[in-house]
Amino acid sequence: MANQRTIRADLHSHTHFSKDALTTPEEFVKRNVAARIDCVAVSDHNNVDGALAVKRLAPFRVIVSEEIRSTEGEIIGYFLNETVPKGLTPEETVRAIQEQGGLVGVPHPFDRARGSPLTTPALLRILPSVQILEIFNARNIFQADNRRAAAFAARHGLAASAGTDAHWGPEIGRTYVRMPDFANRDDFLEALRQGKITGHAASPLVHLMSTLAKMRYRLGMSPVPDCLTPGSLP
Repeated sequence: MANQRTIRADLHSHTHFSKDALTTPEEFVKRNVAARIDCVAVSDHNNVDGALAVKRLAPFRVIVSEEIRSTEGEIIGYFLNETVPKGLTPEETVRAIQEQGGLVGVPHPFDRARGSPLTTPALLRILPSVQILEIFNARNIFQADNRRAAAFAARHGLAASAGTDAHWGPEIGRTYVRMPDFANRDDFLEALRQGKITGHAASPLVHLMSTLAKMRYRLGMSPVPDCLTPGSLP
């Protein structure tokens, strides 16, 4: 590795550029700094705008990422330059990520409590192109689903990732991968394979905050209530 310093990396997190999230880029940066997170893959739904906004503000490393809704469920592209459009087939989504030189990841692959995971048949079809599998998602309600993902990653030789999947501020900092620092995309993959996961499951009640965010979006309200703006944070 180019640099053996150990870092804490949250490899799946959201800002209010996801329509089901309540965290401004400013609050996002403040919370991660307070939690001593060194690297975040900002993975907003179907856009990289939040990641680019955080990257302009953050003193820590930002991996520009996107959680992309394909026709058969969600795929994460890491190290992107621009938004990959939603609504493509899994195979088309993978090609769009690869055309940018990005890495292909699959978040919360076996989560039974949400309707967005990539279907297992689709995962098996694109498996030769998948480099990263999320084996601990703090928002997974059933921890057996995380364990199933960990076993699948080990069986297929995939790099294992973890993330808060934070959609509002108090979730930030509770899950991360402790891994060697890295210099570039290829270095990252090698470092991730050496990582150790610190994971704390979020309360199921955090999903209510995502419901609130969706309601505010549909009603044309400000993405973030006044009581959750950075100036009001404890």
